[in-house]
Order: sequence, then structure tokens, then C-alpha cells
Amino acid sequence: MSRRGDGETRMATNTRPTSTSVGLYGGSFDPIHFGHLISARSVAEQLGLDRIVLIPSARPPHKLGGVKTAPEHRLAMAKLAVEGDPLFEVSDTELHREGPSYTFDTVRQFRQSLGDNADICWLIGGDTLPELPTWYRVRELVQCVRIVTATRPSWSRPAVSVLEPAVGPDAARALLNDCMMTPGIDISATDIRARVHDGRCTRYLLPDTVRSYIERNRLYRS
Repeated sequence: MSRRGDGETRMATNTRPTSTSVGLYGGSFDPIHFGHLISARSVAEQLGLDRIVLIPSARPPHKLGGVKTAPEHRLAMAKLAVEGDPLFEVSDTELHREGPSYTFDTVRQFRQSLGDNADICWLIGGDTLPELPTWYRVRELVQCVRIVTATRPSWSRPAVSVLEPAVGPDAARALLNDCMMTPGIDISATDIRARVHDGRCTRYLLPDTVRSYIERNRLYRS
């Protein structure tokens, strides 16, 4: 994996020396906001991660109707959001791949690039954990990457029986043990898009650089 000057991360054959602990954080990021960033930093601090890689998804399998905002806009906003922050990088790896943006395929790419000795985890939100049984090749996924769930104070832990049929008893217990409390930042990308559409204020919800980008490109107006 190589780091470009603009903060974008590309997969490469000749990789540079890397840190041993990396958190991969995928999502539509439509748009990226402070809730994403605060949650990711909290997990990084609790786990002692060297870096977080934000991975905008091209075609999230679990979003009915897909993501309407063009991938290049969501990638640009992610890069602007973390510009100058050494904890974060942004990867466009899913934007160059055909078909649905399966986490299993993304993890496999990063594993090949970083090597078997790298300590890699995949970050998800509390609402996503009960949905894991529906994920593509989930039984294999939980064997090749540690999945860490960022939770909020009001979050309810799912029963082990929800996960066990899909991943097995040991993996189900590991998933539930890797749930970490993060600050309860109640910010929604859906609400931000609605606010922009209605001409309401989005200040304090997302970085100013992202707000300016949305205004310049007239995103979420229609």
C-alpha cells in the first residue's frame, strides 16, 4: 500500500513499510461527518491503533437502491474531512472494483498488501452487528479479520444466538467481546442531507471543509 501526497491510499504491488495495527472503516460516507470521525478515533485510542483507513464504498450491498451521490464526491469529502490528521488515511480501493463492495474482498486486498503479520481490524457500528449473518462469506470474514463494533450508550447487545448460526459459537462470542463503547454522537448522514435539501444549518455536524465542498458542488439539493 502506498500513500499519495493528497492523502489517498492505493493498493500497490510494492508496498511501503507499514504500521502493525490498522483499523479499516468502510461506509458510504454520504456525507462523512463528526459522528464517523469521533467514533473511529475513540476505537483507535482504545485499541492503540496506529492508523484508521476510511474506505468509501462504491456499491454497498446492504443499502437498498444504492448510494445516490457519486463516488468521486464521497471520496473527496472523506479526504477533506481528515486532511492534516495523521491518524487517518483514505482508500479508494472499493471505487475501482466492479460489482458490490463486499467487505470480504476489501479485507483480502488489504491483507495481501499489508502481509499476514499486520494486525488488522474492521470497524462497524452497533446497528450493523445483528446484520452480520447476512454478509457475504461472513464465516470466512470473521476468520481473516477482527471485527470491532463501535457502540453508543443506548445500544443493546444482540443475543449470541443471532450470530452463532452464521459464524459459529467461538466467533460469535469474539464478536460480542469486541464491542467498544464510544461517545454518543447522534449525527445522521440522512439528517444532514435533509438539512442541506431544506436549506437548514449543518454547522457543528461535519467539518467546515466538507460543508464548503457540499455548497460548492451543490450536493443534496434535489
